[in-house]
Amino acid sequence: MAAKSLASCIFCKIIKGEIPSFKLIETDLSFAFLDIGPLSKGHALVIPKYHAAKLHELPDEHLTDVLPIAKKIALAQGIVDYNILQNNGRIAHQEVDHVHFHIIPKPNQDEGLTIGWPTQKANMDELKKYAEEIKSKLV
Repeated sequence: MAAKSLASCIFCKIIKGEIPSFKLIETDLSFAFLDIGPLSKGHALVIPKYHAAKLHELPDEHLTDVLPIAKKIALAQGIVDYNILQNNGRIAHQEVDHVHFHIIPKPNQDEGLTIGWPTQKANMDELKKYAEEIKSKLV
């Protein structure tokens, strides 16, 4: 499948070389570079070359090397603790409407990604019912 791009997208412009970046790796399907607003040293982004705003809009073949690239970047930095983050939509903290994956080193408690994890008590009957509903829609 041919790459799809959007002229107004900052990440599409980075891929095309219209905006400079600190490129780390480029493949036929993906482009990785250092984040210019890092949460910690070595914070990088891996972006598919195909323009899609959200993960579910991206053709599967454009995901084939994203995680191997993220792994290579983590290994190259020798980082032990890190987050791989991918957000979809504004209320989920997506700032650029082009699928992208963050590799965020977590060298200590103060640097890197800091998040809360507000767990909720689950009703097991409702959880079972919802699991069955999701399974029935998986293809």
